[in-house]
Amino acid sequence: MKVLLLKDAKDDDCGQDPYIRELGLYGLEATLIPVLSFEFLSLPSFSEKLSHPEDYGGLIFTSPRAVEAAQLCLEKNNKTEVWERSLKEKWNAKSVYVVGNATASLVSKIGLDTEGETCGNAEKLAEYICSRESSALPLLFPCGNLKREILPKALKDKGIAMESVTVYQTIPHPGIQGNLNSYYSQQGVPASITFFSPSGLTYSLKHIQELSGDNIDQIKTQGPRHPKQNCLQLELLRKDCTDAATMFAAIGPTTAHALAAQGLPVSCTAESPTPQALATGIRKALQPHGCC
Repeated sequence: MKVLLLKDAKDDDCGQDPYIRELGLYGLEATLIPVLSFEFLSLPSFSEKLSHPEDYGGLIFTSPRAVEAAQLCLEKNNKTEVWERSLKEKWNAKSVYVVGNATASLVSKIGLDTEGETCGNAEKLAEYICSRESSALPLLFPCGNLKREILPKALKDKGIAMESVTVYQTIPHPGIQGNLNSYYSQQGVPASITFFSPSGLTYSLKHIQELSGDNIDQIKTQGPRHPKQNCLQLELLRKDCTDAATMFAAIGPTTAHALAAQGLPVSCTAESPTPQALATGIRKALQPHGCC
C-alpha cells in the first residue's frame, strides 16, 4: 500500500529516512516529496547573540531549521573554535529547550544538552518551561517567520522573558507541482497523505486537489466531521472508488487543525512527532474500522 509523506528526506545514521523505514516495517511503501524550502535571515544578528550567553537565561529551539541557522552562524563567522573552547560550555550551563527528537538530535550535534524534547509541541513545551524556568534573563528564541504566538504568549503570561529573532523564512519548494505530477502519474492515488505543517498544507493542497480530482471532492463534501464517522466514510469511499480515496494524516494537532479548517477529515494524528508514532497511527487508520 502506497503512502505519501510531504516532507524532505532526512537520512539517519543507517543511511535511510526513519519515516520510510518505520512505515516499511508495516508493509507500507512510503515516498517523500518536499513541499517547503527555507531562506535564512538575520544570521549576523543571531551570531552576535550566540556570542553572548551571559545575556540570556537559555535557548529555545522549536524547529530543525533554527538549529541549522545556529550551525551556519558557527561556520560562516569562524566561531567554531571559540564555540568549542568556551561558548558551548557557557550555554550548557543554562537550559536549552527543544521540541521533538529530530530537533534535539541536531542540537546535540553542536554539543548542547537538551531538555523538553518529549513535550511534542510548542504548547506542551511552554508548560514545561513555565514549570521550571526561574532566570530573570530572557530566553533566546531563534524562529521562523511563520512562528505561532502560543509559546511567546504563554511565557509572557507567566512573566518569563523571551527574545525572539527570526532566522529563517518558509517558502514553497520550487519542485512541488512537478514532483507531485510525477508521483501521481507513476504511482497513482496514494492510500494516505501525511502533512507535516500548516504551511506545507497551504503550499501543496491545491496541487493535490487537482491531481486527486473527484476523490478528494468526495471526501471533502461527504466526509462527516466526527472522527469515527470520518473513518467509516473513508472506508466506504475506498470501496466505492476501488481503493482510490485518500486518507489524510497529520504529524500533530496544529497540522490536524489546519486540515480541518480546509474541510478535510483527519483520520490520523500522530500521538507524537516521531516516525514510530506516525507509522503506528497510519497503519491503524488504514485498517478496516481503524481510526486514530
